[in-house]
Amino acid sequence: MPPTLIDPERRVRRSLPLIAATICLSLSLTACGSGSFFGSASGATPNGTLVIWADEKRAEALRPFADAFAAAHGAKAEIVAVTENQQERFVEASKAGTGPDVMIGAHDWIGNLVLNGYIDPVLVLDNKMEDYLDVARRAVMYNGEFYGIPYAVESLVLFRNTALVPDAPATFDDLVATGEELRKAGKVSQAVGYTVSQADGKSGDTYHMYPLFSSAGGYLFGDDGRGNPNPADLGVGHPSSVAAMEKIASLGEKGKGVLRRSYTSDSTAAAFTSGKTPFLVSGPWRLADVRAAGTKYAVSPVPGFEGNGPARSFVGVQSFFVASKGAHKELAQKFVLSTLGSVELADALYKAEPRMPALKEALAHARAADPDLAAFEQAAKTGVPLPSLPQMSAVWGPFNALLYSAVKGDPVEPAVATADRAIRAQLPK
Repeated sequence: MPPTLIDPERRVRRSLPLIAATICLSLSLTACGSGSFFGSASGATPNGTLVIWADEKRAEALRPFADAFAAAHGAKAEIVAVTENQQERFVEASKAGTGPDVMIGAHDWIGNLVLNGYIDPVLVLDNKMEDYLDVARRAVMYNGEFYGIPYAVESLVLFRNTALVPDAPATFDDLVATGEELRKAGKVSQAVGYTVSQADGKSGDTYHMYPLFSSAGGYLFGDDGRGNPNPADLGVGHPSSVAAMEKIASLGEKGKGVLRRSYTSDSTAAAFTSGKTPFLVSGPWRLADVRAAGTKYAVSPVPGFEGNGPARSFVGVQSFFVASKGAHKELAQKFVLSTLGSVELADALYKAEPRMPALKEALAHARAADPDLAAFEQAAKTGVPLPSLPQMSAVWGPFNALLYSAVKGDPVEPAVATADRAIRAQLPK
């Protein structure tokens, strides 16, 4: 199944190296002007067709709201379902002058899109953004401005088979010990369902492994003092990151053997739903599979290592962007602010494809209907927004290779040094 917005794990996690490579090749790391906040790039008046790119499920939920808005403004609305390679297609269409006015996308696209002039700031007041979860608000802010209206938040959690493990493990060490006891007793064949590699099994998975890396003291970028990642402080080669990678290696194929390169997202999910492993580290996109399998389960945050920090998952925030090269920018701003920020639409989007709503009022509605959301909310609160820095595109490939090497059992220090050099070589001078 190709990457899509309705499967964020496959869209973002699996395709991150591909997206990074594509963007690095297709976008220049020189700033471009973003143009006026209002008016039309083509001189068109608002009385035209507002083009919105969405995914298949959200397209239908958006349609009545977009139609009502357009009719009230003497215009029309066109919803285009884009099912794969959304960011690349958006960039190419924007270059050609055939792009949308509004687009759904992941917040970690923001850095590259802003740097190259493809999206405009959203003209929303700070006090209006207080209606959103803090992690969502922080995720769509870049260089002091809001570049998106967030609508869904996703992070990794721990799924637990309660028939095998009634109580949530306090630490990842407890999780491993419990899983190994069950494996040795012949009750399961795999201690933990933890995604180590990309779908092809030939590269590590930074997104899924980050909670363990962060708990053990590793970091990718430091903090700028305001809660934002600091591109000048690359932490991959830092001693604390070396120690974190050693910790991960100790769980790998030449260590305890609970992490293996053959563990991909699909294989670990299948192991959990078939009862072959008592634990699964994944996101809300796996809820439907777990429920359909009839597995007795509970959800809780991913635990950290004993004596170390919390396991901080990357938090992804799905958002609406205003295209800087769209034909109806003023109308797009009005639509984003008046319609996309409404609780009615947020509720409709949640019903179309359940993801934790970013709007607090909509989250309260969803939480009342789904007790699992409390665990996802707790995980998101302790997580860190996936860096939207353009520099992050240099991290994915080398760091994926580093994780793969560490789990394989290669010496950690030289592998870390290699990754650090490779990343720094790609960073703008």
